[in-house]
Amino acid sequence: MKTKRITYLSLGTNQGNKLENLQNAINLIADEIGNIQKVSSVYKTPSWGFDGNDFYNICVKISTFLLPEILLSSLLKIENKLGRTRSDKEVYQNRNIDIDILLINDKIIFSKALIVPHSKMLERKFVLIPLAEIASEVTHPIQKKTIANCLQNCNDSSEIALVEKKLKRPIPISEKYNYIAIEGNIGAGKTTLAEILSKEFNAKTVLERFSDNAFLPKFYNDKKRYAFPLEMSFLADRYQQLTDNLAQISPSENLVISDYYIFKSLIFAQITLQKEEYLLYKKMFNLVYKQTTKPDLYIYLSQNTERLLENIKKRGRSYEQNIENCYLKNIENGYNNFINREKILNLQTIDISNLDFVNNPQDCKTIINKIKNF
Repeated sequence: MKTKRITYLSLGTNQGNKLENLQNAINLIADEIGNIQKVSSVYKTPSWGFDGNDFYNICVKISTFLLPEILLSSLLKIENKLGRTRSDKEVYQNRNIDIDILLINDKIIFSKALIVPHSKMLERKFVLIPLAEIASEVTHPIQKKTIANCLQNCNDSSEIALVEKKLKRPIPISEKYNYIAIEGNIGAGKTTLAEILSKEFNAKTVLERFSDNAFLPKFYNDKKRYAFPLEMSFLADRYQQLTDNLAQISPSENLVISDYYIFKSLIFAQITLQKEEYLLYKKMFNLVYKQTTKPDLYIYLSQNTERLLENIKKRGRSYEQNIENCYLKNIENGYNNFINREKILNLQTIDISNLDFVNNPQDCKTIINKIKNF
């Protein structure tokens, strides 16, 4: 399990569209660093240590799994993305964005690259006022005083003015959803994406146990004979697996991501079963479906048939190698009919036909951001 670190950052800007600069920085921090839990009000302050334009300053509280040194490097990259240029001269100067690490849990760090708590934070009202707004009872790990007390003892006489306009806090996935289901055709990459998202969002993963199903290889050799026991065994196992896992969400894992949704049972059964078998199966399915927790977000991965066949061949499961093009198209039609009919689902369709989220980090980031911003 990765270690989550509660971190407080100070952000400032005195060039260009200051509110836009701060909002862009907040959005990039949410995308690349971690969940933003709190954003302070915006405060206008005079330039500190040099003669320049007034600054807009805020503080944010984030939770991140990044190690402190990697966090610092990532924040510097965000500053660069937003056009920050640094001078070799050790003097204060105008800047379109400045991001400083103030606190990381109760850690005390003295290294060549990073000092935490920030060495000058107690001297600056433009840091302490927004920080006290969102962390008044947090204790400074060296002074052993709360931030509220540190503010009271600050000798900075600078004038600080509240800016009326507010910034938006990006809502993290874990606050939006408890259960995300990822679906798609055979070979679309459901399991791989579920595992990627689980690491990204520190979620509990529920993966379909298809390899444990003794009927599956038999089905591909004799579909007519083994279709019904296969579909019944899958239905029972999916129901039990989802019910057990969704009932055991821990405080550290308040998000569950599965690489299937139980309705796929009916989609596949409609394709594989004879009419009489399907009618019987549907009765059993409807009883189970009523008792199954519905996902807060249903993600459908849309992929063309040619790529599906390529992916199936690459992963090399012997019993899948004879899957035909028409079988995959029937499954796709089944999913499309389900999607068009189930209006109550919070559905996100992602076309991955031209994306390789397994081998291309940028494609992977594209999909993650699509889900975050949905």
